[in-house]
This record gives sequence, structure tokens and C-alpha cells, in this order.
Amino acid sequence: MTGPQQRPTGAEQPTGPEQATGPQQPAGDAAEDRAPDGGRRSGLRNPDKAVRGLGAGTMSLEALVLLLAIQPIRVVGGDLSGAAIGAIVALAVACVVLAGMMRRPWAWHAGTVLQGLLLLSGLLHWSLFALGVMFALVWAYALHVRRVILG
Repeated sequence: MTGPQQRPTGAEQPTGPEQATGPQQPAGDAAEDRAPDGGRRSGLRNPDKAVRGLGAGTMSLEALVLLLAIQPIRVVGGDLSGAAIGAIVALAVACVVLAGMMRRPWAWHAGTVLQGLLLLSGLLHWSLFALGVMFALVWAYALHVRRVILG
């Protein structure tokens, strides 16, 4: 049958074991899909690992963007001092370290502090502030997803 399946009517009602058991519940409504506190599970096999991957991916992407931004900032943005380049490299290294430490609960707090430091580095060059705003928003979204999935 290529179209949508229709429910049996009247004379087509099943007889026998199908009728005795009643309608089957969809897999998503089964009792084993409920969390112990009565709420619904996230549907992820390992929610902790998924959230750690999100945090590590966010930090890794931030490190990559920071390092790749040095040359365009120097060419387009003008005067990029040695202190600003050093701050960018230090922040990128910190991002890589935190990406590897996402298993630790304090790494999420350190990631938030890192976003604040990137915003402060905007005092060295305006484009670093712009990057800080963008990645602060991305990090805020990652924290939101973490809170929704892990509770």
C-alpha cells in the first residue's frame, strides 16, 4: 500500500490476540522512556557525553577562529599590537586546554570566564570585542542546551 494506512472499521476489526491486548503504545510513551523523577528523558544514549562534546566543540571552534583571525585583523583592521596577538594566542591555547577538560564540572565555569576575557581583550582591538560578543552568545547557547539536557 503506497498511501497512508487506514484503521480497520466495523467488520474489519481484528479478532483474536490483537484485540485482547488492545492498542500498542508508541515506543516514546513507554514507561521505560521516563526518567526516575517522572520527566521525559532526553533521548540521547549518553547525555553527559553529548553535552561534553558540545562544550569541547565550541571551545575548539573558538580556538580555531581566534588563530585564523590574526592575519585578517592585521591586514584589514590596521594596528594589531604584539600584546593583542599574544592575547589571541593565549586565549586560543586556553580554549584548546578547556576543550580537553570538559569532563570536569569547573571547565564550564572556566569557559564562561574565558568568554569574559575575550570581551576584555576588546580593549586591545575592537575586532576582538566583536569576536567576544559572538562567542559569548554561542557559549550562552551551549550553557542553555546543557541545562535543558542535564536538568
